[in-house]
Amino acid sequence: MTRMLVLTLLVLAVTSAPAMAERADRKQPVNIEADRVTIDDRNKTHVFEGKVVLTQGTLQIRGDKLVVTQGADGFQTGIATGTEGRLATFRQRREGSNDYVEGEAERIEYDSRSERAKLFVRAYVKSGGDEVRGHYIEYDALSENYVVTNAPGDRAAGSGSRVRAVIQPKGSSAAADNPVAGQ
Repeated sequence: MTRMLVLTLLVLAVTSAPAMAERADRKQPVNIEADRVTIDDRNKTHVFEGKVVLTQGTLQIRGDKLVVTQGADGFQTGIATGTEGRLATFRQRREGSNDYVEGEAERIEYDSRSERAKLFVRAYVKSGGDEVRGHYIEYDALSENYVVTNAPGDRAAGSGSRVRAVIQPKGSSAAADNPVAGQ
């Protein structure tokens, strides 16, 4: 890794606002809507196709196709993909807040056991006013951390081989909400 990439990742890890996922979500049932489903009970695999919407509490994942696999322990993993014109998306409320973490990419992999979302190709995640873009983003809801990278030499993401981030000042919203405190 280059020194600049390491510095960028450190800045993101230190300055990112806590983005812990809503804890009650994991106790909620998983609901999935689609135009078509193919079920393989032997391998515990479900393939949903056509305007797929997965909802579990405040977590919502959308895509053109979603493959859900259930492990022997009962936890599910899902791979959502978009189409050429539409990216797969996820959205989840942050614990103790009305704010949401939102993301999009050509492919999103979500592991319910580890509560990690991995976004591949044209990846974008927004939490509050903070935004990150790259070829690959891994969002860990338990540790409240992001990892953002671009594949070496990849220019398909539209931003060259660099990761992009916008980090808002943390005191700005409090000052804007309370004019007296901002003076």
